Amino acid sequence: MTRCKKFTLSLCLAGLLLCPQSHAAEPDQNLIKNSPPTAPEVAVTPMTPDEMKAAGEHATKAADKLGWRIGIQAWTFNKRTFFQAVDQVHALGLHYIEAFPGQVVDDDKSVKMGPGLSAETKEAIKKKLADNDIKLVSFGVTGIPKDEAGARKFFDWAKEMGLETIVSEPGEDQFDVLNKLVDEYGINIAIHDHPKPSHYWNPDTVLKVVDGRSKRIGSCADVGHWQRSGVPPIEALKKLQGRIIESHFKDLSKFNEKGAIDVPWGTGTGDAKGMLEEFKRQDAKIIFLVEYEHYTPGLVNDVARSIDWFGNTCDQLSGETK
Repeated sequence: MTRCKKFTLSLCLAGLLLCPQSHAAEPDQNLIKNSPPTAPEVAVTPMTPDEMKAAGEHATKAADKLGWRIGIQAWTFNKRTFFQAVDQVHALGLHYIEAFPGQVVDDDKSVKMGPGLSAETKEAIKKKLADNDIKLVSFGVTGIPKDEAGARKFFDWAKEMGLETIVSEPGEDQFDVLNKLVDEYGINIAIHDHPKPSHYWNPDTVLKVVDGRSKRIGSCADVGHWQRSGVPPIEALKKLQGRIIESHFKDLSKFNEKGAIDVPWGTGTGDAKGMLEEFKRQDAKIIFLVEYEHYTPGLVNDVARSIDWFGNTCDQLSGETK
């Protein structure tokens, strides 16, 4: 993936293409996602706002029958503020969001999501979430301080914000401390997989570091990045059975291509239905987080189509429909 660091104007075929502004970076540069590629537009019938809302409400209920939840990774709307992303999640009929580090919270562009927020800002975030009936379920992909005192401060913030899970790619030497803190605080660590050559692109590496550790340390199964790394996602899910905490769920335009773009679920090369069937087989009680790595003017419609597909597929898996 490549991303622009500032607005630049470039000539693209017969027209001018404006490269969008990337989000402000947090200190740990290696764990912060860079701006996604812009995907080609595909002509589809747009869903109305009412249809989008209904699709999310239906998906929420359908997922619950399987012991699942569905929400949005805020990176999907990384060109908006966190408060604007919350508004969009509400408009899509969903009730869960995962925040990412560095996203501007609201109007003041100097105030970004992450530890170190003022008490006033933390209360404003909690109120915004409550007013929209949305839970901040997790935060990532983020670095975690390597020293125990620093890690405790991070967990203190996570506890204060009501997080269930911290999504990270910690160094292997951090897990002795993290193994203690996850049980002490009741907060999970979900190990994320960026594409190769990142440290955890191969699920075998995740299995190695979780072996013998608390069940609160497991996988954030980014099934899209597995596809970009040439890892068949269903095979990876089978390897990680019993250790999957959440999933950044995606379907892609191509397999084993780092620049592959996200497409509405069920229309790509990832066998999205097969992945859900595998989660059901495992009786995995997880949260699925919609995450798109690219931007198009039709992004919200694509997300809504994915949510609609998810709800209908959950109905099939639970026996509600054939």
